[in-house]
Amino acid sequence: MSAGINTYKTDLREIFFALFEQFGFGQVAGQAPYDAWGPDEAKAVLSETYRFAREVLGPLNSVGDREGCRVENGSVLTPTGFKDAWKKLYEQGFKTVAVSPEHGGQGAPMMLQVTVEELLSGANTAFNMYPGLSFGAAEVIAECGTKEQQHLFVERMLNGTWGGTMCLTEPHAGSDVGAAKSTARRNADGTYNIRGTKIFISGGDHDMAQNVIHLVLARIDGASPGTKGLSLFIVPKLRINKDGSSGQANDVSVGSIEHKMGINGSATCVLNFGESDGCLGELVGTVEHVGMSQMFKMMNGARIAVGIQGVALASAAYYNAVDYAKDRKQGSHFTKWKDPTAPRAAIIEHPDVRRMLLDIKSHVEGIRALIIKLAMHLDKARQLAGKDDEAATYHKGQVELLTPLVKSYGSDQSFRLCAQAIQVYGGAGYIQDYPVEQYTRDSKIFSIYEGTNHIQAMDLVGRKLGQAGGMHFQQFMGDVGAFVEAHREHAVYGEAVKLLASAQEALMSSAMTVFSWSQDGGKFPLIPLSANRFLNMMSEVAVGWLLLDAALIADKAQGALSADHPDRAFYEGKKYSALYYARNVLPNVEQAARLIALEDTSPMEITDAAFASV
Repeated sequence: MSAGINTYKTDLREIFFALFEQFGFGQVAGQAPYDAWGPDEAKAVLSETYRFAREVLGPLNSVGDREGCRVENGSVLTPTGFKDAWKKLYEQGFKTVAVSPEHGGQGAPMMLQVTVEELLSGANTAFNMYPGLSFGAAEVIAECGTKEQQHLFVERMLNGTWGGTMCLTEPHAGSDVGAAKSTARRNADGTYNIRGTKIFISGGDHDMAQNVIHLVLARIDGASPGTKGLSLFIVPKLRINKDGSSGQANDVSVGSIEHKMGINGSATCVLNFGESDGCLGELVGTVEHVGMSQMFKMMNGARIAVGIQGVALASAAYYNAVDYAKDRKQGSHFTKWKDPTAPRAAIIEHPDVRRMLLDIKSHVEGIRALIIKLAMHLDKARQLAGKDDEAATYHKGQVELLTPLVKSYGSDQSFRLCAQAIQVYGGAGYIQDYPVEQYTRDSKIFSIYEGTNHIQAMDLVGRKLGQAGGMHFQQFMGDVGAFVEAHREHAVYGEAVKLLASAQEALMSSAMTVFSWSQDGGKFPLIPLSANRFLNMMSEVAVGWLLLDAALIADKAQGALSADHPDRAFYEGKKYSALYYARNVLPNVEQAARLIALEDTSPMEITDAAFASV
């Protein structure tokens, strides 16, 4: 792949459909607190973001992959062009679209911000991680910090003057955050001396901002063990002077950067805090020992962001694969396969290539719909708070329920779909002349960071299903059931809707089975053994539902168009995305339910020695 050549592409028409036709952006925008926004403003922002993604970020994607980051004189240097792109990103306001005007933002609905993030991540995932983490860290301080902390840090972190990170993981403790050994010692002036080592810190250091503000989990001397004893600290790379400028070094050093499978333009750092006992931090807010609950505010947002990364790369891989399939000629048309003199056909005419492309298309559209639906719930919860608390609670509950689905299903499918795009290309996709091999490498991390997908599955079955006495899950199932009842006799989609109904029934049966295990101590190990399968089942029901909903909207819209209208083909695509997914994916839910009911414990019964004889 040539240096500096843009390979990113997407279909804004598809994004516009999800925002405006399926999820009613126009019904959310134009009302407080989104008074200044409407469809025209949103389309203008997305069009300009897409231009920036293609012209600025896209050409740097392969550059960052090839060059990676490097450490010189204790500081990380980012790939060629990243620093200039950072400046342009913030000058044009792409990262503050949904930020409150109180903090220098534009106050748009989150529905718009998630689609902006898809375009930025799809063009250059590694680059977009730096501002993404800054955004998340600033949100924590905005929500949990003191007024002074909000004034000092938030706007500077949101406008790109300062960067930000989240520092949880330690060498001996990956997902086991409660085993953290980093310490904090109280000082007489209210600050804390921070000491410890954090690993796998994305964007842990870079040369694009004046300073980097680390959010560090550490245990105050004498605090209890486990996660309940952790506190969260603001630890700048450079100490902050009284006038808000960056001052002397704060005894935060880069131990090394990781050499990774993908996202090579993102500096994944080992950070050492207080090696010379000179690292000062301040508590986020005023309460000690609540660090995990504060950090989870960032992690929940980060998990949604990972789902966005997933659909962004799968989408980019899809549109590149479609273009290649239309252009690449190989073999004769399948109807003339015995005729050696038949002209060579574009590979998009071959049945299996068409199957692979439709499989990617349907998943990308469905996962994008799931993400925008989640963002819609966020927006409506904010709008209705204090006005209709019952409705606001419903929307908040759906955000809680859907977050692990977005993160886990979005990331698992991203890796699979990017790899399938390689298969569309054949051998050409495996080499670096085309972008899909980088997309595949970059996407693998999504199922691992911000809480592995098994953690997401355990969060779903262990916490989210039972939240509010199971009300959130029951409301989700009620929404699906109402859709089924309204459309099961539809002339075109009735049979597909019945497949959704069967999948819904299988999901409910499995939910009851999992609940019964939780009441039987002897069967408790079956829960972690089946959690991933259950999350996947629920994700497939959600995506199948949203694809069919989109198809019905498209069917109605298409019926009002003239025979030669250019949108007819677009709406036809929505039809076949839904039918393919309903016929080829939804039946898997019933099979998965049968497997759960088998209560297989063989992974627990096999001895350690039996796994391998070496």
